[in-house]
Amino acid sequence: MEGLKLEKYKDVSIQHLDSEAIDNETSYINYEVLTYPADYTLEGLVNKLDKELIKIPQFQRKYVWSMAQASRLIESFLLGLPVPAVFLYSDNDECLNVIDGQQRLLSIYYYFKGYFGEEKHGKRTTFKLAGLKKDNPYYEATYSSLRQSNHVAFNKLNDSVLRAFIVKQIQPNDNTSIFHIFERLNTGGTQLQGQEIRNCIYHGKFNDLLIRLNKDASWRDIFGNKALNKHKRDEELVLRFFALYNNRAKYSKPMKDFLSNFMADNRDPNDELISRWEKLFQETAGAVVEALGKKPFILTKGLNVAIFDAVFTTIAKNIKILDKKKIKNDYSRLLNDDSFIKSASSGTTDELSIKTRFDICEKILFR
Repeated sequence: MEGLKLEKYKDVSIQHLDSEAIDNETSYINYEVLTYPADYTLEGLVNKLDKELIKIPQFQRKYVWSMAQASRLIESFLLGLPVPAVFLYSDNDECLNVIDGQQRLLSIYYYFKGYFGEEKHGKRTTFKLAGLKKDNPYYEATYSSLRQSNHVAFNKLNDSVLRAFIVKQIQPNDNTSIFHIFERLNTGGTQLQGQEIRNCIYHGKFNDLLIRLNKDASWRDIFGNKALNKHKRDEELVLRFFALYNNRAKYSKPMKDFLSNFMADNRDPNDELISRWEKLFQETAGAVVEALGKKPFILTKGLNVAIFDAVFTTIAKNIKILDKKKIKNDYSRLLNDDSFIKSASSGTTDELSIKTRFDICEKILFR
């Protein structure tokens, strides 16, 4: 959809609920995690990146270092100075995912490839060591020039070692530890939020679907803001719908782990399932706007997540028997139900509270 832009101001799109804040706080985590060091030569790291044996997640906070910052890193290797380790997560025997160290790894990769940063307007900037004094032997040196004129330095750089700590979850048999590890270790200038982290570590066809559906016209009318939320809270609501629609019977708190597990388990669905989910969401969003109008889940300040969860998912479950004329009155009755509103106002995400909201919603809207 044209015209969409990232929201730049304070996030007031979603109603603040204490339960949501509590759910996002660090909960007790009982993991059996294996962590072990591995020393890679820079030449070996670049080869692994080329073969995608090490994957750097693609998300909105891409490469942000200046050439001077990246040059200091390369100079440190040339001088034999210590460089902080990177953290890699092993979710299978073939691929390692970068948890922390993206800027360092990309700086190394770019220098070895001879260019700095991504291609812009069909052109690439040559990576020369910048920010060094003119009497520095590595002043404006490129990887290619080192190979031609300074074999000792060239070989030293190739053979320089960057230590990595590889993390592998043993127990429990789920996908949640990478989320918590990334949450604690990511060292960007701004702390990433829940869906920003998932977007980073669970990229795939399902994540692409969430991004695409988040721009749906009817969904933007429901969310109540044409601008995309800068912390991906709107995108997270789309994920909440699919997770609760498909897996509510297996729900257990905290919500953030429930969402992470669902996204990891459905990282790359087949095309038939992607098409079915896309149609379901768009049909439901369109029906909600037609029957309940724009911003139907904004009762005070911002969208009430608890009401959205229950109503949107229940309508999707009953989309084939939905009476768009009748449901508007039924929705008014639901919003006057003391038990439902009390539960929705607290927004508590324990199993019983969610079951209660869904049961009341089903009873009033479709019985």
